[in-house]
Amino acid sequence: QVQLQESGPGLVKPSQTLSLTCTVSGGSITTSVYYWSWIRQPPGKGLEWMGVIAYDGSTYYSPSLKSRTSISRDTSKNQLFLQLSSVTPEDTAVYYCASRREGYSDVPSEYDYWGQGTQVTVSS
Repeated sequence: QVQLQESGPGLVKPSQTLSLTCTVSGGSITTSVYYWSWIRQPPGKGLEWMGVIAYDGSTYYSPSLKSRTSISRDTSKNQLFLQLSSVTPEDTAVYYCASRREGYSDVPSEYDYWGQGTQVTVSS
């Protein structure tokens, strides 16, 4: 059974880079055709898909966040990483990592497994 757990600092200062880790257990992030996404939810708003890294390491990003977002992985540790640069208070949200076993999707509801989420607040 695939399990995901997000971790990282809960408070980031404006203009800095937000960095999060997703640790995966119960399955390999290199298994075809699994895709692994970062999704966030600002307070009072809906889920926003940020980007994805595929089983083969290829990446795809939301057009609205592409210029600031980097998704990477460490296959030896079975971990995913998110970096979001130049953050502002509008980046305050609960951040999730999620997986889909049936191929690519940018629709949050189509993902099969989710972490519990981690709150990140951008404030000085």
